[in-house]
Amino acid sequence: MNTLALESQLDKTHIFRMTDDTGMFQHAKFGVPDLSKGYTTDDNARALIMAVMLYEKEQKKSYLALVYRYLAFVLYSQNETGRFRNFMTYDRKFIEAEGSEDCFGRCLWALGYTMESTVMPKGVQDVCARAVAAALDTKLFAIKSIRSQAYVLIGLGFLKTEAAHLRICEIATQLADSFDKCTKTSEWQWFEDELTYDNTVLPWAMFIAYRATKEQRFLDIARKSLAFVDTVTFRDGFFRPVGCDGWYKKDKEPALYDQQPVEASMSTLAHLVAFEITEQADMLEFAQKSFAWYLGENSLGQSLIDPETGGCFDGITPTGVNRNQGAESIVGYTMAKLALSKHNLTTPTFMTNQSCFER
Repeated sequence: MNTLALESQLDKTHIFRMTDDTGMFQHAKFGVPDLSKGYTTDDNARALIMAVMLYEKEQKKSYLALVYRYLAFVLYSQNETGRFRNFMTYDRKFIEAEGSEDCFGRCLWALGYTMESTVMPKGVQDVCARAVAAALDTKLFAIKSIRSQAYVLIGLGFLKTEAAHLRICEIATQLADSFDKCTKTSEWQWFEDELTYDNTVLPWAMFIAYRATKEQRFLDIARKSLAFVDTVTFRDGFFRPVGCDGWYKKDKEPALYDQQPVEASMSTLAHLVAFEITEQADMLEFAQKSFAWYLGENSLGQSLIDPETGGCFDGITPTGVNRNQGAESIVGYTMAKLALSKHNLTTPTFMTNQSCFER
C-alpha cells in the first residue's frame, strides 16, 4: 500500500500559526487556532522543548524568539508555592490556582532540558535554574501519579547536582516498587494494572535513572517494561498505540481508538533514549517505526500530516482521522522528527493510495 518517497522537510508554518504573543494555543478547529479554548502550560512546556530543539538544529533568531515566548509563559504560570498553573483563557487569566501533577512534571522536564542546552543564552539558563529551584522546594514527593513522577525524573536527569541525584534515586525507587508490585506474571510487565497515556515515559524514566545511578535494577525494569509496551503496540507489524477510548486494562483487549499523536512522539523519544543507553540497534528501528505512524504506517494507512497547513491531525478515530490540528499534535510530531535527525536517522514520507480525508 505504501511506497517510500524522499524525506520531507519540516514545515514550521503551523507552529507559528498556533503561537501568538502570549504562547501556543491549546486547540484548533481544523487548521485554525481555536481562541475559545485558550492556552495550557502543558502545551507551552512541551513547545518550549520543541523550540529549543529547533534552535539547537538551525540557530535561527525566529526559533530563539519562540524559546523566549514559551519560556515566559511557563515562568508566568509558576505560583508562589513553586507549582504551576495550567489552563489560561484567551484573555490571559488562569482558571485555577494550581495545575495537575502532570503539568508540574512536564514543566520540570522542559526547564531542565532548556537549562542544560549549550546553545541557550546565559540569561535563559539562569532563569530556568531559578524556576527549577523554586519547584524543587515544593513537596515533590507528595506526587502520586507515576507518569508525573516520570516527567520529573526525566527533568532531573538534565541536572548535575547531588540534590538532583538523590531525588532521582528516590523517584526511581518508587517507580521500581510500583513495577514489582504489579508484575505478578511474565505476561504483565508493567507499573500498574492498565496502560493508558504516555506509556513509554515510564521505561524512559527508568533508563534515565540507570544512567544517573548505574543501578542494575532500574535498567532491568526499563528493558522489561519497554519490551512489554512494544509487544502491545507493534503486534500488527506497525505502531498502533493504545486508544484513549477504553485504554488497555489487564486481562482485557487494548482499545483500538482513539489513537493519539502524542503516543507516537513519546514512543519515538523513549526508544532513542533506550538506544543511547543500551546501544541496541533494534531500539532505533522501533523509534523509526513509531514515527512512521504519523506518515501513514498506521491502521488507516493514511498520513496524519496536512500538506496544506503543515499541521498534524489530532488522531485516528473509528471513522477516520480527527481533522483538528492542535498544539499537542504538531509539537509531538516536531519533537520526534528533530530527535531522529539528531541520530542522523531519516524520516521518510510514506505516500498512500488513499486521501486522509476519505472515510
